[in-house]
Amino acid sequence: MSTVRTVTADGTAAVVGFARALRAAGVPAGPDRVAAFLAALGRLDPARRRDVYWAGRLTLCGGPDDLERYDRVFAAFFDGERPPPRRVHPAVRPVRPPAVPRAVPAERVTDEEGGKGPGVTALASATEVLRHRDVAAMTAADRAQLNQLLAVFALDGEPRRSSRRRPARRGDVDPRRTVRELLRRGGEPAVLLRRAPARKPRRVVLLLDVSGSMAPYADALLRFAHAAAHGSRGRTPTEVFTLGTRLTRVTREMARRDPDAAMAAVGAAVPDWSGGTRLGETLRAFLDRWGARGTARGAVVVLLSDGWERGDPALLAAQMRRLARLAHRVVWANPRKAGPGYAPLAAGMAAALPSVDAFVEGHSLGALERLAAVVRGADGA
Repeated sequence: MSTVRTVTADGTAAVVGFARALRAAGVPAGPDRVAAFLAALGRLDPARRRDVYWAGRLTLCGGPDDLERYDRVFAAFFDGERPPPRRVHPAVRPVRPPAVPRAVPAERVTDEEGGKGPGVTALASATEVLRHRDVAAMTAADRAQLNQLLAVFALDGEPRRSSRRRPARRGDVDPRRTVRELLRRGGEPAVLLRRAPARKPRRVVLLLDVSGSMAPYADALLRFAHAAAHGSRGRTPTEVFTLGTRLTRVTREMARRDPDAAMAAVGAAVPDWSGGTRLGETLRAFLDRWGARGTARGAVVVLLSDGWERGDPALLAAQMRRLARLAHRVVWANPRKAGPGYAPLAAGMAAALPSVDAFVEGHSLGALERLAAVVRGADGA
């Protein structure tokens, strides 16, 4: 008869934080799966790395596509390791026996004490604390761990109806597929096959403020943007621009797979690091050259800025109204919003807010996870 263990409050918080990290990476680890994970851990040993790994893998993953992301998040969340570089697999892969997990080498799963120890829960709890820590107050070690967690992020755009049709159980009759099925059966009566409009994610446009007032957050937000450009595996078209005294498109630089290489390329491409802020002028430049030509049309546009404006606030207000008419949704993430007693009193922020659909925080990993939920339309707004 198996022994049922009790998962402590700290362990439960760590599991919930791990599930949030998985969802941010694109794994559908919903409440029902988290409950199954906790139930599995109750019958296993949460101090054993192997037990935690397999309990999560068997309950939190919904399909083969989730396994690689699960391995990457597990390594970053519990081990504090840099995730392995993404590899492009061929369309046809040889079948491998599921004996040993790919991202959990045998020498790491079992140690001299048989794989037991307090490290798994302790490390997970520390990561959960890190999720809510302000990026500006992080130590160098905290930033290194934050970068590892950001590397497994995914940012999916809010789904929309497409003009394409897909097979479905309900919907209009699909005449072509129905006729082909009749011919395949030699003219015998067959079930009517149906189709429904397909859904595809909306384009996501990220506008990042790299002025002096945003310097403590710039690197983390750029790494968030890099993960957004790669984590959805091409399902969500993503454009990235920086705002300061001028507008710079860095989508090409963000195309590099390695985050550090991408940050170095962005650093070389952006000429106005830690300078002034002219949000109205740079936003007008974006709309004139890119937005009105299609980049912002029907897209989810995210501005990551504290709203400090050295230019004319009236110009920013006019450009925000213009952006709101083009975009499906305008989201503003402000790292200063989490401060005690914060009020949007800065001239630029006050001018922009009437045209903003969602105003959220952007100071921590947890805030960026909530931002990702807003972008994919899971915030209920």
